[in-house]
Amino acid sequence: MFGKESIIQVKSFEFSVRIIRMYQWLCKEHNIYSLADQILRSGISIGSNVEEATGGLTKREFTAKIGIAYKEARETRYWLRLLGATEYFDKETFDSMLFDCEELVKILGSIQKTSLGNLLKEKLELKAKNIDEA
Repeated sequence: MFGKESIIQVKSFEFSVRIIRMYQWLCKEHNIYSLADQILRSGISIGSNVEEATGGLTKREFTAKIGIAYKEARETRYWLRLLGATEYFDKETFDSMLFDCEELVKILGSIQKTSLGNLLKEKLELKAKNIDEA
């Protein structure tokens, strides 16, 4: 695609493309602009925050941006479930979009958990080192 990208970069980009197409369809076919705007903002924010995390200068910055991407994925899942419950989509489209979003939530949650654990571990190691040097 664009070189050596991580799985989460590829999946979040592809999901953003699907979200943009869904937004266009919702606006054109159903004229529900405010709900379409909500899902567009949260849906494409996932990928942009993943990219910002990847380009982050520090581990703390990476972890913070992944955390935001995780929250945006959860919000997008909510909007998808709401659209599904109101039957704007056929079941196949809804199931496919929800599956992809759930996958992003799981991957980002796992990355966030690992990153937070690594930050805590480094903090404890630094604290122990400072105690030893004192």
